[in-house]
Amino acid sequence: MGKKLTIFLVDGTEIGPRTIEIGNWSGKALYSQRSSLGKILDRPEFDRPGVYLLKSIPNSSNYNERIYIGEAEKLRKRLKQHLADIDKDFIELVVFVSKDEMLTKSHIKYLESRIITLAKEAKTAEIDNSVQPELSLLPEADISDMEYFLEQIKLILPVVNFMMLVPSIIQSPQSEFNHQPDFQEAEVYQIKAKKIDAKMIETEKGYIVLAGSQCSKKTSTSISEGWIKQRNKLIETGILIDSENYYLFKENAVFSSISAASAVVLGRQAAGPVEWIDRNGNTYKNNQEKQYVNDIEE
Repeated sequence: MGKKLTIFLVDGTEIGPRTIEIGNWSGKALYSQRSSLGKILDRPEFDRPGVYLLKSIPNSSNYNERIYIGEAEKLRKRLKQHLADIDKDFIELVVFVSKDEMLTKSHIKYLESRIITLAKEAKTAEIDNSVQPELSLLPEADISDMEYFLEQIKLILPVVNFMMLVPSIIQSPQSEFNHQPDFQEAEVYQIKAKKIDAKMIETEKGYIVLAGSQCSKKTSTSISEGWIKQRNKLIETGILIDSENYYLFKENAVFSSISAASAVVLGRQAAGPVEWIDRNGNTYKNNQEKQYVNDIEE
């Protein structure tokens, strides 16, 4: 089922502050670059409790973003403190509040803790929070409301290019596979290389190189800088671990393209559609072409 997002450009420019709402959701997001924050800080939403995320340039070149996650009963006061703090060198921010004032201190503490947990588990961005806040003790009905609120946050963040909750891994593979038809029914592909044993499946989440797959330790000069960066991040986050003659995928790793998966595994430029083969020796490309012909005939 689709979702309707309403984005309002506060100052009418494509790079300026914006508000984001989802139909039938009591929450609201406000996004701004740091340089434009002064244009919206006097809005009434900043008098409310809420959670906020600050994006900075990462310390490690292997990441695309560094994120700090916080909460405040009065967002304006807290954000002004961050603006005055030379250690908070953020360049963008997004805040989440309630339109009907349903969020209390306990609610925003719960959301803050859950977002930090999910961001660290995703292993996609550098997370600036050194302390993991404890989950607030909420009634069961309130927890259900906050989990729904969190699902809307997860939908909105990539829209404003905050990617830290988009997972680099699929955790708990057995339970995940057992409960998701796309994992159960997916065709398993193997890398077409004699010295490397790696398996991959395609799902709606992306191209998943399965835990236990091998990865070449050597890299050639042909491999692109972006895929080197992705390899390094997988090593830094412990998704790829040293196993003598090769690296080993400790967890199921998510790739946005099939060629990224093959390049990281092989350590060189590698056209994924022809590098991954099924159990009958057919390439991914061949299978896609057959499926295309079948769809036309039907």
